[in-house]
Amino acid sequence: MKETYNGWTNYETWRVNLEIFDSLTPADFWGFEEVKEEDSYEFSKALKDYAQEIICEQSQQGIAQDYALAFISNVDWYSIAKHMIKSFIEA
Repeated sequence: MKETYNGWTNYETWRVNLEIFDSLTPADFWGFEEVKEEDSYEFSKALKDYAQEIICEQSQQGIAQDYALAFISNVDWYSIAKHMIKSFIEA
Protein backbone atom coordinates (compact mmCIF):
# COMPACT_ATOMS: atom_id res chain seq x y z
CA MET A 1 0.00 0.00 0.00
CA LYS A 2 1.30 3.42 -0.96
CA GLU A 3 1.85 5.89 1.87
CA THR A 4 0.08 9.24 1.68
CA TYR A 5 0.22 12.43 3.73
CA ASN A 6 -2.99 14.18 4.78
CA GLY A 7 -4.74 12.72 1.73
CA TRP A 8 -2.01 13.81 -0.69
CA THR A 9 0.53 11.69 -2.56
CA ASN A 10 3.32 12.62 -0.14
CA TYR A 11 4.48 15.28 2.30
CA GLU A 12 6.12 17.38 -0.41
CA THR A 13 2.92 17.54 -2.46
CA TRP A 14 0.82 18.46 0.59
CA ARG A 15 3.27 21.14 1.73
CA VAL A 16 3.74 22.80 -1.67
CA ASN A 17 -0.01 22.83 -2.26
CA LEU A 18 -0.63 24.33 1.17
CA GLU A 19 2.08 26.99 1.07
CA ILE A 20 2.12 28.01 -2.59
CA PHE A 21 -1.19 27.13 -4.24
CA ASP A 22 -3.82 27.02 -1.48
CA SER A 23 -5.42 30.39 -2.27
CA LEU A 24 -4.92 30.29 -6.06
CA THR A 25 -7.19 29.02 -8.84
CA PRO A 26 -6.55 28.03 -12.46
CA ALA A 27 -7.88 31.47 -13.46
CA ASP A 28 -4.95 33.05 -11.60
CA PHE A 29 -2.58 31.28 -13.98
CA TRP A 30 -4.45 31.20 -17.25
CA GLY A 31 -6.53 34.36 -16.97
CA PHE A 32 -9.79 32.79 -18.06
CA GLU A 33 -12.72 31.33 -16.22
CA GLU A 34 -13.31 28.15 -18.25
CA VAL A 35 -11.20 25.12 -17.44
CA LYS A 36 -11.80 21.39 -17.88
CA GLU A 37 -10.45 18.36 -16.05
CA GLU A 38 -8.72 17.36 -19.30
CA ASP A 39 -6.47 20.40 -18.79
CA SER A 40 -4.82 18.84 -15.72
CA TYR A 41 -1.63 17.70 -17.44
CA GLU A 42 -0.87 21.05 -19.05
CA PHE A 43 -1.81 22.84 -15.85
CA SER A 44 0.52 20.60 -13.81
CA LYS A 45 3.45 21.77 -15.95
CA ALA A 46 2.49 25.41 -15.32
CA LEU A 47 2.35 24.78 -11.56
CA LYS A 48 5.80 23.21 -11.54
CA ASP A 49 7.26 26.11 -13.54
CA TYR A 50 5.61 28.61 -11.18
CA ALA A 51 7.05 26.93 -8.07
CA GLN A 52 10.53 26.76 -9.60
CA GLU A 53 10.36 30.45 -10.51
CA ILE A 54 9.40 31.36 -6.94
CA ILE A 55 12.31 29.39 -5.52
CA CYS A 56 14.83 30.86 -7.95
CA GLU A 57 13.56 34.43 -7.52
CA GLN A 58 13.43 34.33 -3.72
CA SER A 59 16.71 32.59 -2.99
CA GLN A 60 20.33 32.86 -3.96
CA GLN A 61 22.11 30.15 -5.88
CA GLY A 62 23.67 27.69 -3.51
CA ILE A 63 22.86 24.86 -1.20
CA ALA A 64 19.53 26.24 0.11
CA GLN A 65 18.18 26.73 -3.41
CA ASP A 66 19.47 23.29 -4.41
CA TYR A 67 17.65 21.70 -1.44
CA ALA A 68 14.43 23.56 -2.24
CA LEU A 69 14.54 22.43 -5.88
CA ALA A 70 15.29 18.87 -4.78
CA PHE A 71 12.33 19.01 -2.38
CA ILE A 72 9.89 20.00 -5.12
CA SER A 73 11.22 17.27 -7.42
CA ASN A 74 9.12 14.86 -5.32
CA VAL A 75 5.88 16.85 -5.75
CA ASP A 76 3.01 15.19 -7.59
CA TRP A 77 2.13 18.20 -9.74
CA TYR A 78 -0.63 16.35 -11.54
CA SER A 79 -2.55 15.69 -8.32
CA ILE A 80 -2.32 19.37 -7.34
CA ALA A 81 -3.53 20.39 -10.80
CA LYS A 82 -6.45 17.94 -10.67
CA HIS A 83 -7.40 19.15 -7.18
CA MET A 84 -7.28 22.82 -8.16
CA ILE A 85 -9.29 22.28 -11.34
CA LYS A 86 -11.90 20.16 -9.57
CA SER A 87 -12.29 22.74 -6.79
CA PHE A 88 -12.55 25.53 -9.35
CA ILE A 89 -15.21 23.73 -11.38
CA GLU A 90 -17.25 22.90 -8.27
CA ALA A 91 -17.12 26.47 -6.91
